[in-house]
Amino acid sequence: LLVFSSLALAQYEHLGYPPGYPDPEQEHYIAPQLSPDTPRIQLRLAGDKRKHNEGRVEVFYNNEWGTVCDDDFTIHAAQVVCRELGYLEAISWSPSSKYGKGQGPIWFDNLHCTGKEKTLALCPSNGIGVSDCKHSEDVGVVCSDKRIPGFKFVNTLPNHVENLDIQVEDVRIRAILSSYRKRIPVTEGYVEVKDGGKWKQICNTEWTQLDSRVICGMFGFPGERKYNARVYKMFARRRKPTYWDYAVNCTGNEAHLSSCKLGQASSLKLNGTCAGGLPVVVSCVPGRDFAPTSMTGFRKAFRQEQPLVRLRGGAIVGEGRVEVLKNGEWGTICDDSWSLLSATVVCRELGFGTAIEALSGGRLGQGMGPVHMNEVQCTGFEKSITECVFNKEALGCSHEEDAAVRCNVPSMGFQQSLRLSGGRNPYEGRVEVLVERNGSLVWGTVCSESWGTMEAMVVCRQLGLGFASNAFQETWYWPGEVSADNVVMSGVRCSGTEMSLSHCLHHGAHLSCAKGGGRNAAGVSCSETAPDLVLNPQVVEQTTYMEDRPMFMLQCAHEEDCLSSTANQVPANSYRRLLRFSSQIHNNGQSDFRPKAGRHSWVWHDCHRHYHSMEVFTLYDLFSLNGTKVAEGHKASFCLEDSECDEGIEKRYECANFGDQGITVGCWDTYRHDIDCQWVDITDIKPGDYIFQIVINPNYEVPESDYTNNILKCRCRYDGHRVWMYSCHNGKTSQLFVLVSHFNVDNQII
Repeated sequence: LLVFSSLALAQYEHLGYPPGYPDPEQEHYIAPQLSPDTPRIQLRLAGDKRKHNEGRVEVFYNNEWGTVCDDDFTIHAAQVVCRELGYLEAISWSPSSKYGKGQGPIWFDNLHCTGKEKTLALCPSNGIGVSDCKHSEDVGVVCSDKRIPGFKFVNTLPNHVENLDIQVEDVRIRAILSSYRKRIPVTEGYVEVKDGGKWKQICNTEWTQLDSRVICGMFGFPGERKYNARVYKMFARRRKPTYWDYAVNCTGNEAHLSSCKLGQASSLKLNGTCAGGLPVVVSCVPGRDFAPTSMTGFRKAFRQEQPLVRLRGGAIVGEGRVEVLKNGEWGTICDDSWSLLSATVVCRELGFGTAIEALSGGRLGQGMGPVHMNEVQCTGFEKSITECVFNKEALGCSHEEDAAVRCNVPSMGFQQSLRLSGGRNPYEGRVEVLVERNGSLVWGTVCSESWGTMEAMVVCRQLGLGFASNAFQETWYWPGEVSADNVVMSGVRCSGTEMSLSHCLHHGAHLSCAKGGGRNAAGVSCSETAPDLVLNPQVVEQTTYMEDRPMFMLQCAHEEDCLSSTANQVPANSYRRLLRFSSQIHNNGQSDFRPKAGRHSWVWHDCHRHYHSMEVFTLYDLFSLNGTKVAEGHKASFCLEDSECDEGIEKRYECANFGDQGITVGCWDTYRHDIDCQWVDITDIKPGDYIFQIVINPNYEVPESDYTNNILKCRCRYDGHRVWMYSCHNGKTSQLFVLVSHFNVDNQII
């Protein structure tokens, strides 16, 4: 029983422990005591990194950096490497120079570590410098994000400081002035490093603007600015700082302080003060979505649309698939040579800080349309990814190689004002919010009236739990905190892009909730992945035609309300003019698209002899050029199934014999032009130019990672005898009126 219970808990270990549960006892770091005959080495992670805590293992020994061979290397050796660098544990390791070939000697080969060694030099091996390997066998590791509590950097090579990377337990910006202590996010203050369990300031005698740029980027800010040094000088006189032993030497394009070089030992006076200097202060510039304004406070919704670059398919603010605009068409970036440097340029361009991770392999969903850029190489100082050097040719690149980013964003403290209570795991529960009532902060529930997918999406994003998988209007099966049963928020309406539930429209202090809280309060369940349905524009263009069909052949469609209202008064021998087309709906997300309704509640339509798992799956509308709707149609889910799939993916959903309905990731469902209701009734419209629009999953019944691509728009011309569909595109913003960007001869988008 003990074994099974430990295994059950282990699957949720990475989420931490809910409030009220004691955290596991943390180990305290003890600096290794090495015997005099142990070789003195220093380690670093180098190469083509996509996260700061991964890379090629490099060893500094005998005044020279070298590498480690992958022969006999195991996760135990990786554990020794990561812990020697101050990380809590190793996640994985990679052979065959995954992070690029190193240079210099191969210092270690045939390592046989137990994982308990205090330094890699204590692991049995062929002997330091004895190897028959090539640099094509250089080993790399991925370490955990968490640092060892109390970790203290011990420099065993004092004469080679300039060659070493910075290794500290933690970094922070501590607001000093009262005006900044009250602000969220904290944008100005002392830069402090945690070393040996104690927070210390850095002497500013060798500090540069490039160092400030890296620190600001780590905390989610795209830039830095000057500050009032006189005020901080007065403060430093009143309170004696505690200085770290070293300076910092960054080039300015690092994504994290751990990638910067260690500066010279600080020149401290006998009384511990900084010789000729003061504690380092940074003042950072927040992106526009995080900057307070005098009129509105923080901007309520995250502005996703950007001029030339945007992120799509991410669960939280600051992550997503990278898409760029070229010639009025959004396209993706191929992940060949995709790096932390290039990802950081994207993040800063969008008003975030440096990149946490450069993702490859379509990890945040696959895009549609062209691949605009390949083999992107940035210096890290470009204002836009479109200024970086890249290869225009994307031969061999598919959307399975779409590049994505995760960016550092400012800490807004939103997670502290929201929690899920009573769920079986940290991903689900009754929604409880922290609000001010009569001068004190109290927890309470959210009224479930009008509670839906968009509101649940905001909750999951605010808590960093990914996407919503369900929105619940009853939560009697999740007994939350009894003291939090009372409703403290009602009338919540979200657009889905807000960073916090408090940013959504709601009743404020004027609560109105007939259902009450407690068992009827709002709840959510979250998921790290979600589907993403996208229509294929080319299929709509290529399959459009017009058909005149007699009413007596449209009785089933008439029963399902697929004709215009004028069809109710016409004889059975009259004709209806139908605009017909095919829809090919791809699932480009990270999980299968499944109907919200369970099989037991599917509706049988006797006329068409099939089940509808979603009563309204798509809407078809025809608009005049001034936006007036002139004709409409709709399609229930005739049957959600996998018509075709990408190579290597098996079909999972089939409608035959009352089978499971859905669309598998990497597959598509084709609604052919010749099935009932796959049309718009245009009998009553006049010849002219129109805008045709398709919306899938229009009521947001099923959560998706990106709803903006659920809309397809086309230009439509009807001359009374024929019909044409052209300029079809995905997305809410009409590209018919977008300013066209283009590439210049220097290989850049302008």
